[in-house]
Amino acid sequence: MDTPLTVPDLADATELSCDVLVIGGGTAGTMAALTAAERGADVLLLEKAHVRHSGALAMGMDGVNNAVVPGRAEPDDYVAEITRANDGLVDQSTVRQTATRGFAMVRRLESYGVKFEKDEHGEYAVRQVHRSGSYVLPMPEGKDVKKVLYRQLRRREMRERIRIENRVMPVRVLTHPDDGRAVGAAGFHTRTGEFVIVRAGAVILATGPCGRLGLPASGYLYGTYENPTNAGDGYAMAYHAGAALTGIECFQINPLIKDYNGPACAYVANPFGGYQVNRHGERFVESDYWSGQMMAEFAAELASDRGPVYLKLSHLPEETIGAVESILHTTERPTRGTFHENRGHDYRTHDIEMHISEIGLCGGHSASGVRVDDHARTTVPRLYAAGDLASVPHNYMIGAFVFGDLAGEDASRYRAYEGELDHEQLAAAHELVYRPLRNPDGPPQPQVEYKLRRFVNDYVAPPKTGAKLSLAVEAFDRMSTEIAGMGARTAHELMRCAEVSFIRDCAEMAARASLARTESRWGLYHERLDHPERDDTDWLHHLDLRKSPSGAMEFTARPVEPYVVPVPEFSPPGGPERLLGEVALVPVATAGARDAAPAALTPRPVAADAPAVVPAPAPPHPRLLRLLSLVEDSPDLDALGPYLADADPAVRAAAVTALGETAPAGTGPVLAARLRDEAAPVRAAASAALRELVEVLPAEPAFAEGLREALGVSDPAVRAAALDVLRALRLGDAGLYAGALADPSVEVRVQAVRALVSVDAVGELAGAAADPAREVRVAVARGLAAVRNPAPEPLAPLLDDPDPLVRGAALAALAGTGCPPAYAAGAGAALGDRAWQVRSGAATALRAATPGLAVPALAGALADPNADVRKAAVLSLLVHRAEPAARAALAGAADDADADVRAYASRAAR
Repeated sequence: MDTPLTVPDLADATELSCDVLVIGGGTAGTMAALTAAERGADVLLLEKAHVRHSGALAMGMDGVNNAVVPGRAEPDDYVAEITRANDGLVDQSTVRQTATRGFAMVRRLESYGVKFEKDEHGEYAVRQVHRSGSYVLPMPEGKDVKKVLYRQLRRREMRERIRIENRVMPVRVLTHPDDGRAVGAAGFHTRTGEFVIVRAGAVILATGPCGRLGLPASGYLYGTYENPTNAGDGYAMAYHAGAALTGIECFQINPLIKDYNGPACAYVANPFGGYQVNRHGERFVESDYWSGQMMAEFAAELASDRGPVYLKLSHLPEETIGAVESILHTTERPTRGTFHENRGHDYRTHDIEMHISEIGLCGGHSASGVRVDDHARTTVPRLYAAGDLASVPHNYMIGAFVFGDLAGEDASRYRAYEGELDHEQLAAAHELVYRPLRNPDGPPQPQVEYKLRRFVNDYVAPPKTGAKLSLAVEAFDRMSTEIAGMGARTAHELMRCAEVSFIRDCAEMAARASLARTESRWGLYHERLDHPERDDTDWLHHLDLRKSPSGAMEFTARPVEPYVVPVPEFSPPGGPERLLGEVALVPVATAGARDAAPAALTPRPVAADAPAVVPAPAPPHPRLLRLLSLVEDSPDLDALGPYLADADPAVRAAAVTALGETAPAGTGPVLAARLRDEAAPVRAAASAALRELVEVLPAEPAFAEGLREALGVSDPAVRAAALDVLRALRLGDAGLYAGALADPSVEVRVQAVRALVSVDAVGELAGAAADPAREVRVAVARGLAAVRNPAPEPLAPLLDDPDPLVRGAALAALAGTGCPPAYAAGAGAALGDRAWQVRSGAATALRAATPGLAVPALAGALADPNADVRKAAVLSLLVHRAEPAARAALAGAADDADADVRAYASRAAR
């Protein structure tokens, strides 16, 4: 048995110094470090894991939920929408920072090599998911975002300014005893156990949400919706440093796949035509935004006889399902495809059963976090918070980057603290870290954590009551002693024990804050059964929480700041702050008075031939190990050359991947050459790297020539990738792309269509209308509407196509090309087609027709038996709502049986 760790002497601590200390190497933390370093500060980045793979972003991102792209959305509209989604309780100045600075952040990320989806003309392919506003920007190579950020951190000029210490976990922010400003942090190394003290001019907390709060239905501690390493570290550190937290009663609760700790991804599926339904196939969601109110509707439907609830995909055509799978089973969660396969489920035959996640605390997806202003400053001087830790409602990934940037910029003003550090704070942090070593045979962390989080589920998860919340507070107080008695023998176990203390702090904050807000707000997020109504008179206030001088948890009701963007539904009352003090618990020792009489009730299997023993994998090739070590130093092409020419395909593939991570000068032509490698894994790695780096590779002649040569490779995936990159970098012409229309691969021909759209080659596009593959003809229909000067005439052959999906796509394209009378008459007739896809396309086409032809036909379509046809009709009628007949038709649709139809029809009154 290994020798257990011993408690190190506080005097033997490792001391570090920096201008700006960044705690957490995820989304916000990496951006904060980069910005502070760019502004001249010496930065220390601490990460309890490894920055290359840490944070929620390490698993990838399928898209941006809140991209305010000029021409597609307005900042004020976004601010108003977030205000509504959060029931009026927002500091609009913080939300507006994301709204106004988000697009510049998208462009900055692009300059790093992050790829966002664009159309054939290079414009951002923003999609509408919610009923108002188009803010979702897909990321086809989103799985590589963290790799791109790490590449930036390891650039030579950044390495001179940013020191990264992996496997170091801070547990407390250190403050100045006189003025309370942040002056550093104390923590320990999660592999060696050494105590680490940092002096800093400013501290930025970027530790993510408290995702490990409630217990998943599986009972598995780390099977959480959020990244399970996010245990509320920053929430607890900010609290103990004296910072105010706010909205802690507003939980994060998400829809997920039943029995799988991952999102159902309606954000991905909805733009492809997926939607949420009950077991009868009925859409039921009334809310416009994925908020607590929407989750309340979701929970109510799930609990009714109309449950279960599903994400419906089975009605979609094969090519669409394939596209959804390519995103959900790679970028989002690679294990997702395996999960469905093991259950014998296929999106073509099975809709996805959905459920509700455990509760958590998160600013980025809800509203709970450390209180910050519009420069990411907390209420403690020189202490900043950014990302999911900061209370900027529904801030998501782009907001995390924006506030990381804001924090890094503001914090870069300060220089390293050189004074004495408070010994009492250091000793307390030391004791918090090492006390489990004094009791190695004490209860192990998994047992204590399970019990703690079981209490969270039993007493804190909504719907809430004062009695259950009071029982929760008593349980969490009692468990402080049990947590102090946990045992550990290794540094890793010390990390887990410290995390349990953070979870307990967050659990108590959640329970006490929920007790203090005596109303219901945010739908399911804060549903109080004993206070069921929303009370805007007394409670359109932020509920701030802080640690009092005596160590108690006290509360203040803080008025909402005057709105920057008026939202008619809410009128913040203003006025002074109300000091609420400590929250009073509901008596729960006995059920009613002890001496009272009972009161009346007021109203998939293992194959038989499977091997019994799985052979151990072969050890990695020594050259692979040398290559992986080399990557950390950002090698140039000369250093990678021998590996790129290695006889072993595995080494060559790894070298190509390394090239994609470091992207030295000359990368483009080398990757294009690897597209012609004899080994498929090498070609695949080169294809992936090219698509990832397309935004940062210079369009040089040698690169273009290499891509053109790759069009002759027998591997269709390579030919498709080469066309994709040629189009994106504007390195091809109509003749080159038209030649690819004869390719035997459907995927390549679809890419050829996109490329032809990018050069507005209408004649060549129209020539592909007779392609034998439906997917290509659908792409042609959509492409003819996407050229810069679209016209309806080239669509004529596709409007008579024998395949209903092609006819539907061609009809829908008329909305973009224009729909003159002859075509409008054809669309009106198509409203009687047997296929609902054709009828939906026809209703969409009439959006561009004259009102006299369009409105009567669309009004009739409101009686269509298919809800998607009625929805298309309503959306087209909204375009014509200046006509009285259109408004009358929309008024009638306000009582439609389908929630989407009702919701869109009601917008006519706005």
